[in-house]
Order: sequence, then C-alpha cells, then structure tokens
Amino acid sequence: MLENIFKGIFDTSLTDVISVSNFLICVGGALVVGLIIAALYAFKTRCTKSFAATLALLPAVVCVVIMMVNGNVGAGVAVAGAFSLVRFRSVPGTAREIGAIFLAMGAGLICGMGYIAYAVLFSVVLSIVSVIYSCFDFGIGKKSALYKTLHITIPEDLDYTGVFEDLLNEYASKWELVQVKTTNMGSLFRLTYNLTLRTGAKEKELIDKLRCRNGNLEITVSKQETNVYEL
Repeated sequence: MLENIFKGIFDTSLTDVISVSNFLICVGGALVVGLIIAALYAFKTRCTKSFAATLALLPAVVCVVIMMVNGNVGAGVAVAGAFSLVRFRSVPGTAREIGAIFLAMGAGLICGMGYIAYAVLFSVVLSIVSVIYSCFDFGIGKKSALYKTLHITIPEDLDYTGVFEDLLNEYASKWELVQVKTTNMGSLFRLTYNLTLRTGAKEKELIDKLRCRNGNLEITVSKQETNVYEL
C-alpha cells in the first residue's frame, strides 16, 4: 500500500521504483553532508544565515533531483545547475561561494546515486582542504601586506596629473590611479591609488612626504581588498 502511494503516475513495469526507506536514507545522508559542508564553510568565514542554510539544504535538493530522474545524470545535473544559479542572478557571488555551491551539488549528486559513504568522505576531505587553504592564505603570497589602497585629498586648484608620480615610483614597485572623485561641494578632489609598497617600513615616510604635496589634507592608507565582483 505504501509503495503504491509513492509510485509515479507515469511509471511502467520497466521502471525501477525507489523504495521509501532508500529515499529517506539518501535524503538523510545528503542533509548530514550539507551540515558538514555548511559548518566547515562558515569556519573562519563571514557568511549570511540564509547562505549557510541554503548550503546545508542544497545537497538534499540535488539528491532528490538525481533520484527522480531515474539515473539520467545529464538531465539531473542540468536541472540542479539551474537551481544553484538562482542566488547569483541578483547578488554576485565570490569564487569561494561558487566553489561551495559546486561542492554541495557534487555531494548531493553522489548521494542521489546511492553512494552515501563516498558523499560524506568527499565532503569532509574537500571541506577540510578548503579550510586549510583559507587558514594559510593560499594564493595571496608573502607580499599581501604590501598591497595598499591610498586615498589622497587635494585642493581643487592642484593639478593631480603627475604631482605624486615621483614619490609613488620611489616607494611603490607598482601603482595605479583607479578613481578621481570630487568632494566637499567640488572644492576638493579625492584620488584613489592601488599600489604595492617596496617595503612596509617606509609607509609613514611616504605619508609625510605626501602631506607636504597636498597641503596637509586627509590621507588614508588601507589594506587593498579584492573586488567582490572579481574571481
């Protein structure tokens, strides 16, 4: 009786019907895998409550999709892939978030194929490796502390073209003017530079010399952040 309730109206005698017990085992395993991925992703990473919850549920969604297409992995991946891209239609995602999405999808796909133990092993290993890479700042390199964003405020009558070039060439191995903005009702300009310092020990010396050029107006030096829209 229970099997007849969960039998599809388009099933035939040649169609393999998934038993309720197997269905619950796969979905339960996918939920456990999702919790593991979400917990390890949130470790030392700032994420929203909604993204963490979605990451925990996504493997179960993909698992059910794979089971419902009766082993047609191509169709299942296409449908699940469309689901996973919904978040990124309105809010751009970082490379780490996209990687977590695909990790959850892969774990759900493995659960949907019935390999629960492999799904857990896959999730644990890749999540731990991701945490290790994050803790050791993999890909940033030893010069990460030298990457700075410099904001200089200058009066409107000062021609900023070339006025700071000699100082920037002396203290920075690489620099680029990325933004010019008017402020204070147009009476001031705010210049934004991305630069790589030759050494962090002379940062104050650079600021002191810049103050002599900009009339002792505001100067800000901050850590250079990767743009959220960039991979």
